[in-house]
Amino acid sequence: MTGISFRHSVKSVVPLAMIGLVAMMAFSGPARATTAGSTGHVQVEVIGTGRPVLMIPGLNSGAAVWRETCQALQPQVQCHLVQLPGFAGAAAADPLPDDFLPAMRDELLAYASQRRLERPAIIGHSLGGVLALQMAIAAPDAVGPLVIVDSLPFYAGIRNPQATAASIKPVADQLRAGMLASDAVTYQAQAEAALAGMVRDDGHLQLLRRWGHDSGRATTAAAMHSMLVHDLRDEVAEIRSPTLVLGSWAGYRAFGATEASTRDIFQHQYAKLPGVRIEMSGEGHHFLMWDDPQWLYGQVRTFLDTAE
Repeated sequence: MTGISFRHSVKSVVPLAMIGLVAMMAFSGPARATTAGSTGHVQVEVIGTGRPVLMIPGLNSGAAVWRETCQALQPQVQCHLVQLPGFAGAAAADPLPDDFLPAMRDELLAYASQRRLERPAIIGHSLGGVLALQMAIAAPDAVGPLVIVDSLPFYAGIRNPQATAASIKPVADQLRAGMLASDAVTYQAQAEAALAGMVRDDGHLQLLRRWGHDSGRATTAAAMHSMLVHDLRDEVAEIRSPTLVLGSWAGYRAFGATEASTRDIFQHQYAKLPGVRIEMSGEGHHFLMWDDPQWLYGQVRTFLDTAE
């Protein structure tokens, strides 16, 4: 990874840690599956028969990150558990898209169309939350309610709110090049270091390490680059879907974060999204579905029951 180092303010450390960028930037049950399918390179497992909900995992994560959440929401929802290519042992896209996130956005919109899902709800975690936002921006009439779990419209803008996609691109280019050039031992060590503070339970941490080890380096680098160079802070104004944003802050107390300071970051980033509702977990780290599950389940159930 790149040898560039940055001195982080509290406001920059917290959200970058949310997607495992701290280390990288420092170096630069009851329901059963009924059907399965794919569109292009994306694989989808379908569970249940209720309201369709696409569940998108984050960087290097497997679709199974959402399995317990899906089970907890039964029988009200039909879960479409998304596995993105190149993550957690899934086959990588061949060829690798020039711009990872828009390519995945288009595949997921095509999947929803082909399956005739009428305005499905979308739950996205971290990178998956960015994908959910991109889907709702690109096809506002085709996307239903959004639940965005610990994700932001422009991660690169947190260190400097005046940053733009154009201004951050040279840094993102160098980050990607550094990741691809790093030797295997160094790359893996830095990837595992980036997971520190992401989740409270050691068992889940070990799973995240395994998923990271099994994720393709080229895909990971492409996905991170794509996420850094897309600024959705203005574009979210085009979203017509009711949107619930669930944020975490407890994992970043060591950096001086408070609930108020973290909420402020979310509010500024989502300022142009009409009617957005932002809720903060006081217990969970980045993987809220594992760290604060009952809170997350309750938030999602109530939101989906009332959102159209």
